[in-house]
Amino acid sequence: MAIDLTGRVAIVTGAGGGLGRSHALALAARGARVVVNDLSSDACEAVVEEVRAAGGEALAWPCSVTDRAGVFAMVAGIVERWGRIDILVNNAGILRDRTFANMDLDDFDLVLNVHLTGSVNLTKAAWPHMRAQGYGRVIFTTSSSGLYGNFGQANYGAAKMALVGLMQTLALEGGKFDIRVNCLAPSAATQMTEGLYSDEDLKGLSSGLVSPGVVALASENAPTRTVLLAGAGAFEQAHITMTRGIYVGDSVDAADRIEAGWDSIGDRTAEQVPASGSAQYVHEIAHPLRDGRGRSEFSTAKERSA
Repeated sequence: MAIDLTGRVAIVTGAGGGLGRSHALALAARGARVVVNDLSSDACEAVVEEVRAAGGEALAWPCSVTDRAGVFAMVAGIVERWGRIDILVNNAGILRDRTFANMDLDDFDLVLNVHLTGSVNLTKAAWPHMRAQGYGRVIFTTSSSGLYGNFGQANYGAAKMALVGLMQTLALEGGKFDIRVNCLAPSAATQMTEGLYSDEDLKGLSSGLVSPGVVALASENAPTRTVLLAGAGAFEQAHITMTRGIYVGDSVDAADRIEAGWDSIGDRTAEQVPASGSAQYVHEIAHPLRDGRGRSEFSTAKERSA
C-alpha cells in the first residue's frame, strides 16, 4: 500500500535547498502539510511555491534552529494554525571542517549548536504536542562521519553521533505515545559537500534519491531506533552492537588478560543490539563465561595451552 501522509503536518529544517528542500517536496507529494524552515525567507518562500505549484500545502517559517524562542514560537504558531505536529525532519546543518589540531573551539561549539542543540530545540518544542496526540515521527540527520569518523570533521562527527544517542533514548521515552524516533545518514551532493568531493565522485548522489527514506521514516509503519543510511538510491542500516566479550573477574592480572584478549573481546560472533543501556549491566553481571572462580573460557584455554 502506498504511503499516505494526508492530514499529517511536517516541519523540515534547513529546507531552503539541498536535502531539506527535497525532503519537503517528497513529504508534500504524499499529502503532508509542510512547514519549510530555513534562515532565508526568500529560500523558504521559493520551496513553498514549488510545493503549491505541485498541488501541495506548505508554509514558510524562517528562523534559526539555534534560536530557541524562535523555534518554540514556530511550533506554537503551527499548532494554532493546523492543530497538530506529526513529523519532524531535523535537517539543518553547517560545516566548519578543519583538523582537530587546527580547529577553533568556537567552530566546534557552533557546529554542535546547529546540529545537536538545534535538533533538541525543535524536538523539545514539539514533544508535548506529540505526546498529547499520541503520535509522532521524529527524524534526526546523522552522518557516516559520526558513525565511522571522517578526517577533519571532529566537530561534525561529534554532533552527528550525539544525535544517535539522543535518538536511542527518545525512542524509548516516546514508545508508549507512538512517537517513533529514527536517524537518517544521507549521502548526497549538496551545498555542504561543495569543494569536498570531485564532480565525478558526486555523480548519482542526488538528494532526491535520499528523500524516499524520509518518507518511509515519516510513515505510520515507520520503525523506531533505526539508523537508516541512504545515498544514490541505496539504503542500508547501521547498528551499535555489543560483543559477547570475555570475563576476567577480580584478579591482579585483569589488565594483562584484557590486553591478551582483544581478539576475543572483539569477536562479533553472537553479538547483540542491546534493547537499552541496562543490557550492558545485565550481560556483565551474568556473563556467560563466568565459572565462579574469576576465570573465562578464554583464560582457561590459554592456561591449558601454556
